[in-house]
Amino acid sequence: IGKIGVPDSILRKPSKLTAEEWEIMKKHPIFGYNIIKGIPKLQNPGKIVLFHHERYDGKGYPFGKKGKEIPIEARIFSVADSLDAMTSDRPYRKAFSYEYAYEEILRCSGTQFDPEIVDVFKSIPIERWKAISEDIQKNLSAEKDKITES
Repeated sequence: IGKIGVPDSILRKPSKLTAEEWEIMKKHPIFGYNIIKGIPKLQNPGKIVLFHHERYDGKGYPFGKKGKEIPIEARIFSVADSLDAMTSDRPYRKAFSYEYAYEEILRCSGTQFDPEIVDVFKSIPIERWKAISEDIQKNLSAEKDKITES
């Protein structure tokens, strides 16, 4: 949601961001939160939007919160968002394999991610994660087709 406030030139840049561009990108959680904070039914999702790039070790952004200071919903979403980010094509790189992304999430347990959340993540077989992603892609494709036909 917050990436609406980030210029396309930054979002679509095929190379490494400059320090200034990275500072703008790091503000997207705040942009997103500001978009939805006035909608009463989105107060809890607003916390996810605002804190989803915080890290368990406190080295995240935009506030540097750590551990249990980060709402559990955001700690859960952080793992899911990272899995999606790593397994999706980006302007600056091709998608990584699910196996690579899975191992990276396990490796970052206790630093980037809450170890309790990673333990739950580990309990779901990688094949299940792949199937979930494929189902989502099929549904998105079908919805896109409906919109195009209208």
